[in-house]
Amino acid sequence: MKPDRKLALERLRRLKKLKAERKARELKEAKALADASKPPREKQRASSSAKTKNGHASASSAKPEFAGAPISAEEKARLKANEQKRQLEIDALERDVTELSRLTDPTDETAAEVERIRREVAELKREFYTHLGAWQRLQLARHPQRPYTEDFIRLLFENFSEIHGDRNFADDTALITGMAWYHGNPVMLLGSQKGRDTKQRLARNFAQAKPEGYRKALRVMKLAAKFRRPIMVFIDTPGAYPGVGAEERGQAEAIAYSIREMSRLPVPIVVTITGEGGSGGALATAIGDRVFMLENSVYSVISPEGCASIMWRDSSKAEVAAEALKITAPDLLEMKLVDEIVPEPEGGAHLDHAAAAKMLDVVLSRTIEELSKLSEKDLLDQRYAKFRHMGQFFA
Repeated sequence: MKPDRKLALERLRRLKKLKAERKARELKEAKALADASKPPREKQRASSSAKTKNGHASASSAKPEFAGAPISAEEKARLKANEQKRQLEIDALERDVTELSRLTDPTDETAAEVERIRREVAELKREFYTHLGAWQRLQLARHPQRPYTEDFIRLLFENFSEIHGDRNFADDTALITGMAWYHGNPVMLLGSQKGRDTKQRLARNFAQAKPEGYRKALRVMKLAAKFRRPIMVFIDTPGAYPGVGAEERGQAEAIAYSIREMSRLPVPIVVTITGEGGSGGALATAIGDRVFMLENSVYSVISPEGCASIMWRDSSKAEVAAEALKITAPDLLEMKLVDEIVPEPEGGAHLDHAAAAKMLDVVLSRTIEELSKLSEKDLLDQRYAKFRHMGQFFA
C-alpha cells in the first residue's frame, strides 16, 4: 500500500517550517552574541542613535535594561508556550514518520525519501534537546518516569543483596544500600529512591533521607572499606528531610560526619547524579573520586524555587533562579565541579531506561578499572586534591 501523497506533503511542509524556525533562532542567537561582544563605546554609540531628533531618548530606549533581570510574566509564558509547541510539533513529526514508514514499501522509490525525512526529524529532536535551558532540564531531571536506583541495579548489577538499618534508630527507605556484583567483581551500592506512585513516594519519603539514612549509608561504606570493595553511588534527591524529628536526631551532624568519613575511605568511590542533586542531602553521599552527571540531571546548593523565594520573595521566578544558579551538567563541568557528563538517549533517560543504563555502564566500567589500579595513598591524595581545589576561581 502506497503512502497518501497529500499526507506526505503536509509532513514535509511542517518539517520545512521547523527548519526555518531553527535557522531564524540561530541567526538571532548569533546577533545577540555579536552585540554582547561589542566594546562599551560602540554599544553607547548604538544606544545614542536611538534618540529622537529633539535630543530626547524615545520611550523604548529610556527604560534601563539590566543583564540578567527577570523577564516579564507575559514574555515567560510566551517563551514557554513556544517551547511546548515546538516539542509537540517534533513529537507529531516522529509519529508521522513512523506511520509513513509503515505505509511505505521498502522496495519503493519513496522509501529513500522517508528515510531522509526520518534523519532530518532526528536532527531536529537532537538540536531541540541539546539547547534546552536550565529550567527545562530541571523538569527532565524530575520526570516521574526517569530511571531510579532500583532501575540501575536491575539493569547493571547482579545478585544484589540489600542492607537495612543504621543499627541505632531505624531503616531509612529513602536510601537503598547493599552488595552486588558488577562485571564479575563485588561492589557496594548506595542510591536515592523516589518511588513511582503516591504510595511508593510516601514510603520512600520522596527520596529525602533522615539522619538514620546517612548513618546507614556510612555503615555500608565502612563495610566496603573493610572488605576493599568499590563504592558506587546514585543520587536523585531534592535534599535532606527538613522535618523537626530529623533535626532533633542530628541531621546536620549526620551529613557533616558522612562527608568527613567519605573523604577518608581507602576504596574507589564513583558518584553519579542521575536526576536531582539537591543541597547537602546530595553532597552527604557525593564525595567521590569521580563525580558524573547524566546529561539532563541537575546539581545545586538549593532548589530554584527556594532560591527565588529567598532572593525575590517570589517562587514564580524559579526559572530565572535556575539559570542564575548554574545547575546543569555543562555549567558544572565547565566549573570543574563534576568530572564528566554521561549522555542520555534522545529525548531523555525517561524514554529508554535500558539505553540510559547502557550509556552509563560504559563510563562506570572504565572508571572502576582506572581507579582500581591506584594505590590507597594515591587514591586519597587525588580525592583530597580534587575537592580542595573546587571553588578557587571565586577567590
